Amino acid sequence: MQNTKQNFRKLLRSILIGVLLIVAIIGVNRIDTTPKVKNIIFMIGDGMGIAQVSATQIAQDYEPLALERAEYVGLQKTYSANSRVTDSAAAGTALSTGHKTNNGMIGMTPDSLPKTNILELFEQAGKPTGIVVTYPVTNATPAAFVAHVPNRHMEDEIATYYIENEVDVIFGGGSSRFNQRADSVDLFEALGAKNYTIAKELSELAEVHSGNAIMLPTEGSMSSRLDGRDEYLPEATAKALEILTNNASGDGFFLMVESSMIDGYGHQNNVEGIIKETKDFDNAIKVAFDYADNHPGTLVVVTADHSTGGLTIVNGNRRFDLNDHQVDYAFTTGGHTGEMVPIFAYGTGAENFTGVLENIDLPTIMRRLMNFE
Repeated sequence: MQNTKQNFRKLLRSILIGVLLIVAIIGVNRIDTTPKVKNIIFMIGDGMGIAQVSATQIAQDYEPLALERAEYVGLQKTYSANSRVTDSAAAGTALSTGHKTNNGMIGMTPDSLPKTNILELFEQAGKPTGIVVTYPVTNATPAAFVAHVPNRHMEDEIATYYIENEVDVIFGGGSSRFNQRADSVDLFEALGAKNYTIAKELSELAEVHSGNAIMLPTEGSMSSRLDGRDEYLPEATAKALEILTNNASGDGFFLMVESSMIDGYGHQNNVEGIIKETKDFDNAIKVAFDYADNHPGTLVVVTADHSTGGLTIVNGNRRFDLNDHQVDYAFTTGGHTGEMVPIFAYGTGAENFTGVLENIDLPTIMRRLMNFE
């Protein structure tokens, strides 16, 4: 009888240990199968505040924008180290390095100490990177993701950082900073020596699916949507994602996409231009969100560096049956403004970008999600 009890207890103990092992294995598997962030697509609407987004919603009768697919939404504070109203250089530096700086400075603190940015961290980890913009690639926002200079207007010097960092994909305007320089150096020759495919139009890259590519079709800024620019931004975003995906071979990449001209039309107080550029940006956001849907481990963060123009929407008519939207648009300034701007996060890790954040928090969270700290 005693042996029977002992055998029964041993059996129960064995069953309990087996159950605990199964639970532990299931728990481990759950942890292991949770997608980790590998790819980051950082999308910046230069000058795009809440009013710019709202005006674009109104223009299409509130048919949902692609960015409205984001389940995680937040706000970020935009002030710089020396001004309540930031410029793109200081804001871009905050968004790329996680450090506030003075207006006009690129990639360094107010005391001129260079700070490593998120793109450089990917490069140091051996992961491919890309930049897609509509302004010159040496303009303030893209410059903040590659360069370290005390003045945003040092664009010849900024261009050399693209060679140094070996950014895989470089799409935008500004070819003159590469081949019409004060020092007479032709940076396209240096890029060619590094096996870059050099193109003037996106169509020239149709057969390019991997490797390094630079496309700068204009000496300065590209044309705007009002001036007849085609679907460049969404198409360039798709091409950059294709190249970076193949270069990464599943190991992860970083892509920064800027819709540059929302800001320009804000400075001009041109609401039609703002809406067209914001809608174009939203088309590129759709490309990025769709990519995240099909590639687990992809994080897409959409935000702005600041708002521009002080746009307000006034004289609304509540009758939605009218053909005319019955709204007027007013501007308070031709410059930047100091209010918070939106964050729309999508994909793996998006839940980390909610609430009220500092602009410097965004790259800090990205570094943590990538285990770069």
